[in-house]
Amino acid sequence: MQISSVNDVKIYNLSHGKSLPEWLSDRKKRQLQKKDADIQRRIELIQDFEMPTVCTSIKVSRDGQFILAAGTYKPRIRCYDTYQLSLKFERCLDSDVVAFDILSEDYSKLVFLHCDRYVEFHSQHGHYYKTRIPKFGRDFSYHYPSCDLYFVGTSSEVFRLNLEQGRFLSSLQTDAVENNVCDINPVHHLLATGTSEGRVECWDPRVRNRVGMLDCALSIQGLPSVSALKFNGSLTMAVGTSTGQVLLYDLRSSQPLLVKDHFYNLPIKSLNFHDQLDLVVSADSKIIKIWNKDSGKVFSSIQPQTNINDALGPAPRWCSFLDNLTEELEESPESTVYDDYKFVTRKDLENLGLSHLVGSSLLKAYMHGYFMDVRLYHKIKSMANPFAYEEYRKDKIRQKIEESRTQRVQVKKLPKVNKDLALKLMEEGDDEAELASRKKRGKALPTILGDDRFKMMFENPDYQVDEQSEEFRLLNPIVSKVGQKRKKKLRLLAQQAAAAAEDEEEPEGRASSEEESSDDDKSWVEEVREQRRLLRQEDRDRRRQKRKDKTSQPHFYQIKAGEEFRSFNDMARKQKLQKASLEDRLKLEEHSGTSNMADTAVGSKQLTFTLKKSEQQRKQQQAEREHHEERKKLRRSAGHLSSGRGRGWGRGRGRGRSLH
Repeated sequence: MQISSVNDVKIYNLSHGKSLPEWLSDRKKRQLQKKDADIQRRIELIQDFEMPTVCTSIKVSRDGQFILAAGTYKPRIRCYDTYQLSLKFERCLDSDVVAFDILSEDYSKLVFLHCDRYVEFHSQHGHYYKTRIPKFGRDFSYHYPSCDLYFVGTSSEVFRLNLEQGRFLSSLQTDAVENNVCDINPVHHLLATGTSEGRVECWDPRVRNRVGMLDCALSIQGLPSVSALKFNGSLTMAVGTSTGQVLLYDLRSSQPLLVKDHFYNLPIKSLNFHDQLDLVVSADSKIIKIWNKDSGKVFSSIQPQTNINDALGPAPRWCSFLDNLTEELEESPESTVYDDYKFVTRKDLENLGLSHLVGSSLLKAYMHGYFMDVRLYHKIKSMANPFAYEEYRKDKIRQKIEESRTQRVQVKKLPKVNKDLALKLMEEGDDEAELASRKKRGKALPTILGDDRFKMMFENPDYQVDEQSEEFRLLNPIVSKVGQKRKKKLRLLAQQAAAAAEDEEEPEGRASSEEESSDDDKSWVEEVREQRRLLRQEDRDRRRQKRKDKTSQPHFYQIKAGEEFRSFNDMARKQKLQKASLEDRLKLEEHSGTSNMADTAVGSKQLTFTLKKSEQQRKQQQAEREHHEERKKLRRSAGHLSSGRGRGWGRGRGRGRSLH
C-alpha cells in the first residue's frame, strides 16, 4: 500500500507494491503469496478485482452490493459481490463493450452497447436477447417511467427502444451531426445530449420536443465537443469538453456558473458529484481532480501510473472498514518493480557465459532482453568475478583517502589527457576569479574542469586533441605561439610540483602574463597564411615521396595464356611513333594497310584491324587515278607566255594577254 498527500488529504493506493509477473502460473503465484511477506502485506480489497488487459467502464448497482466491470481481452463482464468481497461471475462477450447500464436494483437486468451496433440484454442467468441499432452508438440512457432506451452515436438522430413493447419508436431529430453522450435528470427526467459541435440539447420525453439548447463552445476558446455529461439534482448540470474543461450550469441560465480547466488538453471522460462535501469529481485519461462545486478550489487529486477510463465517485458504505486498516498498515512508498527477477540483455548473458540458457525456462524473454531469477544472477555474478568485493572495498578506501586529501593544501595538478586545454581553462578560471575579486558582488563562473559532465574529456584518451591535424591548425591560427608559451608554463608547473615538498621559492625573472599575452591583434592573419603554406608544402612533399616510392619499385607483368611476348624494343619504336606528326603516322598506317594499338610494351593487349573498301569505291578510285593520268599527258607548259614587254605582260590583268 502506498500513501500520498495532496492538500493535506491522504490518498491510499491499496494495490501498490511489488507486482507479480504475468507469465507465472497460478500455482507459482500462490506459492509466492505464501512465502513473500511483501505480497502478503498487500490489501486485496476484492478478490481478483482486475481485468486481464484493460477495464473500459465500471458501475455499482443501486443497492450497493454488486460492482460490474467491462473490459478486454477477451471482451467480458465481471460481477463482484461486495458482501463477500469476491468475484461472483464472469461472462465473455462477442465484441467490445462501448457502454453498459444496470436496469435493476441488483445485477439481474443488464444492457450492453457493443462496438458493432448490437444491443445485448442479460438477465440473471445470462444472455437474454440481442438487437441492432441503425447507426454506431456511443452512449445510451434509460428512462424508467416510459421504459425507453435512448441511444446516441454517429447520427443526428436519437434512437428510442421501448422495452415494454419490444420495438423501436420514432427517433428524436437533433440539429447536430453527431451526438457523443447523453444523460437523464433523475428528478424531472429531462433528456440532455452532448453534440460534437459543443452544444447541449435538452428534450422533454413526455412530448418528444426540444425545450432548450446550450452552446458550451462560446464560454471557452477553441472548438471543443462535449465528451461527458452529468446531472446533479434538478437544476445543476456538469458538462465536460474534449479540450479538458468542465462547465457547471444552472438550467435556468445559458451562462456557466464555473469553468474548471484540467490543463492537460485531454477529453473529460467521467463526471461525478460528492453531495456530502459539495465536491465534483472529474477525470481525464491522466488525472482525477476533486474540487469544490461552488468555488472551484482543488480539494485533492489522484494521478495513477496508468491511463484512466472511468471513475466511480465516492466510496460506498461497504468499504468503511478501510478507515481502520489504513491507519494500521501504513507503509513507506515503494517502486513497483520485479524484485525477485533481474533484467539482463543478451550482452550481459554473453559476459556471464549464460548464452546457452536462451530458450530455456530459466530465462523469460521480455522486450530487448530477458528476466532471470535474481538469486541465480547473483550466484553466477559471484562465480564470474570472485574478487568483486575486494575491488569494491579498495574503491571505497581510495575514495576515503581522496576525501581526506581535499583538506590539504592543493597543488595545481594537470590531467593526463588534454593538458594544454586544461592549463588554458585554469588560466581563464584564474582571470575570472581575479576579476570577480575586484568587483564586490561579482562571482566567478564555474569552469569546465569542475563540471562532472566534461570529466571524460580529461580522462579518456579518445578525446585527446590532435594538434597536428589540418582542422586544428587552421582553426587555431596562433596555436604555435600560444603553444610555446603554454609548454614553458607546463615545464614551470612541473618544476613547482617537484619542488613543493622542499618549499622552494618561485623562480624569479619569469615574464608576467600581460607581457606574454602582448601579441599584435592582427598577427593571426599572417599565422593563418603561414599555416596554409606549410600545409600545401607538406602535401606536395607527400605526393613527391609517393611518386618516388612508386618509381623506385620494379613493376612485374604477367603474360596471360595465349598471348605472345614482344621485345622491349617495341617500346622505343612506339615512343618514336608518338613523336611523329599525325600526317606521318597516317601515311605509315595507309602504307601498311593496318592500324595497330598496343597498351603495354610486353603485348598484353593488341588490336589489329584492316580498312576494307567496297567494290564501287575501288572502281571510283581507279577511274579517278586514270583521269588524273590522262590530264597529266594532255597538260602543256605555259612558260612561253612570260615575256619582258612591259608592265602587265605575263601577270596582272593586261589587255594583251591571251591563253592557249
